Order: sequence, then structure tokens, then C-alpha cells
Amino acid sequence: MHTFIHTRYANHPADVKNYDTKALREHFLLETLFVPNEIHGIYTLNDRLIVGGIHPKNAPVQLETIDQLKAEYFLERREIGIINVGQAASIEVDGTQYTLAHKEALYIGKGAKDVIFHPATEGETLFYFNSAPAHKSYPTKKVGLEDAEVVTLGALENSNHRTIYKLLVNSVVETCQLQMGMTLLKPGSVWNTMPAHTHDRRMEAYFYFDVPEGQAVCHYMGQPEETRHLWMKNNQAVISPPWSIHSGAGTSNYTFIWGMAGENLDYGDMDIVAPTELF
Repeated sequence: MHTFIHTRYANHPADVKNYDTKALREHFLLETLFVPNEIHGIYTLNDRLIVGGIHPKNAPVQLETIDQLKAEYFLERREIGIINVGQAASIEVDGTQYTLAHKEALYIGKGAKDVIFHPATEGETLFYFNSAPAHKSYPTKKVGLEDAEVVTLGALENSNHRTIYKLLVNSVVETCQLQMGMTLLKPGSVWNTMPAHTHDRRMEAYFYFDVPEGQAVCHYMGQPEETRHLWMKNNQAVISPPWSIHSGAGTSNYTFIWGMAGENLDYGDMDIVAPTELF
């Protein structure tokens, strides 16, 4: 076995109010995603999203089923989105190979049986993935930055000038419920997702990378009237329950991947919380 997925239970906001820093990190933070020649991650009971990392180093790594799914193969009742955060490398899906450059994405629909991740010829191979339950099979599709729906928001004056690449969203590729994209902050900008918001109709996961050595990101979570924070390093992810805000500020600019699962595919579906309304 090369696939190690651990279960994380859903948390009631009233309970989270009593968590200290250690408990917050244990319940919501994914500290180690990339282990050589393995697949590591968590199965969260928030919308049953699976969040993880794949690090083929000197041998291919196959996507194996896990006990939590009680399925013959991983994608028997699921879809998966993968974004390459390492060097160019290939993914084999039922005999067809797809080569992903840095920051390119691949959607694989329900029913794909053999998914193999191959190591890059040079440099580190790092694939970040989200997987959600699926009711229908949609075709496998590669999405490059040139294929994404691109939006630039914010301003340097507010330290949040950023470009959003909507990669695996319903305006670009058909999915059942999984939505994924990537936000790049401009030099001099550190705030993401401002104004903060919640969306009870879906949960979200954030993966922070391109964080320079010696720098960090402070991720904010919790109900708007009861916020908490988690300090995060490069190549770490965090779970954001539907009732929680998800925003962050870094000691430098950085890049993050957002992934969502739930009943609503509308990217703009959110309940805005102004900065002056946060506590």
C-alpha cells in the first residue's frame, strides 16, 4: 500500500470555540502532504472531501482505494481534481498519459480505474489533489493556465492585488460538485480572500505554496464573530468548514489553491463579511 488517508470528523462551531492552538491544528491543518513514493491526505466528513498530496520520487505511484470508501477502486463513486505544484510530470489514466506542466490541472471523472502518477525526469514531482463524491461520469480533461477563467481583483494599496485562475470550475470543465482553482498574489500583496465570507452550501480547502523560505502564512478561520488563526508553512493545507471564514495574510506574497465541494457550483455564491464585522 502506498495510499495513506486518515479521517477527520466534522466540527460544531460551538465546540471549536473551546479549542486551543494544538487542537485547532490537529483538527484542521494538514502539515505533511508530500512523502516520497506515497499518497498522503485526509478524508474529511465535511462534504466528504478528500484532500491530499502525491509525491512520486523514483517510482510511479498508483491511486489505490481506501477503506473509508468501501469501493473496488478509488474513483468508483468519486471524481478527482489534481494540480501540479512541482516539476512537469505525467499522469496515466486508464492507459492514456497526460503531461502536466507546473500549475496545470487535470480533472478525472467517476469510473476511471487505473490512475498512475509518474515521477518527473528532473526535479520534484508534487501533485496536490481534491476528490469529492460523484453521481455521474464526466470526461477526463487537462486544463492549463491558458484555458482557465482568469480574474484579477484587489489593489496594492489594500495589500490584496491578486489573480485568480478558475481551473476546474463549471464554466471550464464539467464536474459533479468539485470546483478548484488557484490564486496568485502580486509582489507586495499578502491578503487573500478579502472581504472574508462563508458559504453554508459548501466547504472549502486551502493549500498554500510558493511561500518563500523563512516566510509563513497566517490563515484565519472560525465564525465571523469568533475568529481563530493558524500559522502555516509552505506546502500545507487547511480544512474550512461551511460555517467558517477562510482568509489569510502572509509575511510575503504566495500562491494558494482553493477547492470546494457541496451542493452549489456557483463560484460567486457567498455570504460576504466586511473587515469591520470580524471579531
